Amino acid sequence: MSGVGERVAELAARRVPFVLARVVLAEKPTSARPGDEALVLADGTMEGFVGGDCAEATVRAQALAVLDSGEPVVLRISAADEPPQGGKVMAHNPCLSGGTLEIYLEPRHPPPRMAVVGDGPIARALRTISEAVGFEVVEPGATDLAALVVASHGRDETAPLSAALKSGVDYVGLVASPKRGAAVAAALDVTGAERIVTPAGLDIGARTPEEVALSICADVIARRPRPSGRPAAGASTPPSAEVAIDPVCGMTVAAVESSLHLDHEGRRYWFCGTGCLRAFAAEPDRYSGA
Repeated sequence: MSGVGERVAELAARRVPFVLARVVLAEKPTSARPGDEALVLADGTMEGFVGGDCAEATVRAQALAVLDSGEPVVLRISAADEPPQGGKVMAHNPCLSGGTLEIYLEPRHPPPRMAVVGDGPIARALRTISEAVGFEVVEPGATDLAALVVASHGRDETAPLSAALKSGVDYVGLVASPKRGAAVAAALDVTGAERIVTPAGLDIGARTPEEVALSICADVIARRPRPSGRPAAGASTPPSAEVAIDPVCGMTVAAVESSLHLDHEGRRYWFCGTGCLRAFAAEPDRYSGA
C-alpha cells in the first residue's frame, strides 16, 4: 500500500474527515502525472503531491469547499481562461506554466454512528437496517454519536436519553406512543428534553418491526446536519479554513497556516505560490492595496 493509502486507512480509523485528491488528467507542461494523489485535511493541511505551488493552492481551497459540501467534484485547473465545461469546477490559474490539470476531489467523512438501546424486534431490526444504509452501529456509551434511539419498551429508558441529550447527540429518539413518550420526556431532569423525537421515525404507516426501523432510519437521515469538515465547538482541531485573494495574481487561496503568507504593516497576505510571494515582498506598496 502506498504512503497515501496507509494514511487514508489511518485517518479513517481515527474518524478524521479529509479529501482525497487524485490527478486524472495532466497536459504538459505540468509537474504532476495522472495517478498522483494528495490528502487535504479540514485545517487545510495537504499531504502528497498533485502539482506545484500554484496548483496546490487551488486544490487546497477547492478541497475545503468539497469537504463542507460532501459532494465530489472534478477540478479543472488551466492557465487559460476557459469556458465552463459540464460537470467540472473550472479554475483559471494564471500562474501555471501553460499546462492543464484535472483533479478528482473526493470527500471522505467517517460513517455516522448510531446507538440503539433495547433488544426487542424493533431494536434488532433497527441495528440491521442502520448498518445496511451506512451507519456504524455502536454501544450507547460511544463517542461521536449522530443518533441514539431507545427501543426498550419502558425498560431503562431515562439514563441513555439523559446522557445523549447532555452530550449533544443530534438525534435522540424514543420508540413509544405519543402519550407515553411525552410523559417520559417530561419526567427527565435534563435540559433539552423537548428535543427527544417520540414516537421516533417518520409517519409512513409502519406496522412491522422492520418498517418501524426503516421509518426511524429515514427520520435520522432527513434530520442530519449538512456534511462538514468543521469539528465540533471546543475540539482541538482548527476549523475549516477561510479563503483569501492572492494580491498579486488574484487567485483564491485557503487562508491557513500551511498556505504561503507574509505579514506587512500589521496585515497578513496569502499567496498561491513562491513567485507571487516574492513579487509582493519586492514591491509591497504596489500590491498591498489590492
